[in-house]
Amino acid sequence: MKKLQTLFLAWQDTHSRSWFTIGKLTYDGKKYRFVYTQGAKEAQNICDFQPLYSFPDLEQVYTSIHLFPVFSNRLMSPSRPDYANFLKWLNIPEQEDDHLAILARSGGERETDNLAVFPYPEPDTEGQYQLYFFAHGLRHLPKCAIERINNCVPGEKLWLAHEFQNPYDTKALTLNTEDHHIVGYCPRYLRSEIFDLIWKNPSLVRLEVECVNLSPTPLQFRLLCHITALCNDDFRPFSSPEYQPLMADNYELLLS
Repeated sequence: MKKLQTLFLAWQDTHSRSWFTIGKLTYDGKKYRFVYTQGAKEAQNICDFQPLYSFPDLEQVYTSIHLFPVFSNRLMSPSRPDYANFLKWLNIPEQEDDHLAILARSGGERETDNLAVFPYPEPDTEGQYQLYFFAHGLRHLPKCAIERINNCVPGEKLWLAHEFQNPYDTKALTLNTEDHHIVGYCPRYLRSEIFDLIWKNPSLVRLEVECVNLSPTPLQFRLLCHITALCNDDFRPFSSPEYQPLMADNYELLLS
């Protein structure tokens, strides 16, 4: 039976700027399934989150043979002349440009809403979890930081640091070069998971530059980062309550 592909959907409250993981999308090769997670209830209780128009009932499993519009609308059309360049920004080979791979790598963020997408990582043959993300917050960095980013090279090691005095986000994680330049921020919706990994054992986590896309590439796709985490057998990423479905999906129960 085909292994599930899984993405999470994150929602940001416009007032507090807090991120919540509100949904889970899976694909078994035939059908897409979407279910709200416990994070949606938390967002509803704390920030008055309202169900998405496409998924009006929090306690329902939605299925479709086609990718749901809330996700497909975040994909660039292959007919666009800049599509090949877009795949290069994401560092995805053209023969591997399936919908979920693109969403997982790009994050699916748009200026018109407050949603983002990120993948559930599966361990490789060596028991390592691989996760890719674009550095956030580059528009807030000084010119010298952007120049340093432009000089980064694939495989260059980066370090994460807790910026606890950040007046806007006391849990912010900065991305730092060996010569002490801040070159961006870890996405907020990934922060808690990555923070926990580093807190348990920093030596098991490696962060490096995957690729740099020079101007005129938009800043949001400038610096692609790659995290590798070697975890113990009892570790399961994204296993805290906020990632758990509100309604059990029988198909997933069958695979578990």
